[in-house]
Amino acid sequence: MDRVTTTTKLVELTGLVAQGGVAVLSGAGLSTESGIPDYRGPTGRSRRAEPMTYQKFVGSAEARRRYWARSHVGWRQIGDARPNAGHLAVAELERRGLLVGIVTQNVDGLHQAAGARRVIELHGGLDRVVCLSCRERTPRAELERRLREANAGWAASGAINPDGDAVLTDAQVAGFQVVDCWGCGGLLKPDVIFFGENVPRPRVDECFGLVAGARALLVLGSSLKVRSGLRFVTKAAALGLPIAIVNQGPTGGDADAALTVDAPLGPTLSGLAARLGKAARAG
Repeated sequence: MDRVTTTTKLVELTGLVAQGGVAVLSGAGLSTESGIPDYRGPTGRSRRAEPMTYQKFVGSAEARRRYWARSHVGWRQIGDARPNAGHLAVAELERRGLLVGIVTQNVDGLHQAAGARRVIELHGGLDRVVCLSCRERTPRAELERRLREANAGWAASGAINPDGDAVLTDAQVAGFQVVDCWGCGGLLKPDVIFFGENVPRPRVDECFGLVAGARALLVLGSSLKVRSGLRFVTKAAALGLPIAIVNQGPTGGDADAALTVDAPLGPTLSGLAARLGKAARAG
């Protein structure tokens, strides 16, 4: 997109957000500038292994070993990731009272790290672990400490996938020791939604309620290729809400959008926040 067109669309976007009451739906494209790859955007790459399903995870000790070995390596990048300019701009918009809340498809916790307060993690968060028996939730940092102790002589590296695991060979995985719940001995699982699981209905209803109570919907960095996020755009369209999408590349919701901006998220959102700040000071 040329500079003139981008500037014109940024002016339109500023006018939309300046009225307040905006619900944000964010996806993986918002976190790529923090070093976390996505699947479908410009930095995406083909998945090199099939995703772990809930059924495989609970049904196979070897599948759990493979998952936790890969996730243990991948967590180094996810855990060290920091909010980028896009996350910081969204948090600033919330502080100014322009947002009603954020629904994120991401599991990296970067919205909260940037200072955003009302964030609904649609697919959960990698910074927590849940026991499938006693349901106790514990910090991921504690699990990582236990895994390091249990695998003191183990080392591996591999390319990192967007969902926080690394691409490892069977040979690399062999010998990795999994740890269970320290309280009851049950199976530990990251507090995220695996393939084959459903997002809890109350969480989905909370997301729909957020959209229904908004004046507009702003989609950031989501290709909207799957129903998980697209359903909220469909809901907004049915309610007659103006929809703006900022993403690199086309999305599945473009037909319902009043405004689409095909541009990098960080600079665009920083520009939006700066324009809104300037307008507020002028007012």
